Amino acid sequence: MTKLTLHSRNDDLPKRSDFDRLTKFIRVRSQPGARFVEFDFAIGDPSLFVELVMPKGAFDEFCAANDVVHMTEDQIREVDSEMEKWRYGEDTLMSHNHDRDSE
Repeated sequence: MTKLTLHSRNDDLPKRSDFDRLTKFIRVRSQPGARFVEFDFAIGDPSLFVELVMPKGAFDEFCAANDVVHMTEDQIREVDSEMEKWRYGEDTLMSHNHDRDSE
């Protein structure tokens, strides 16, 4: 079982609450130049996210207001791997069929 570790910023601003210091992550899923930005938004833990859709201007304001950080490639791989386990199981017929399709 993976130990949950919340990511937080190391800033010393006294006015920021513990919640405000938690890192806010995004992962953009839409294509560049799309009319709407489709993205995942997570607070503290990149694997616990909500899917959101906003016009580009609103997305830019949202990112600035929340001081977001883009998920790293390692975080994206880990999130995708966990999603695969939930979707297909780990040692099931479906997981083996899915593995065969990706080859």
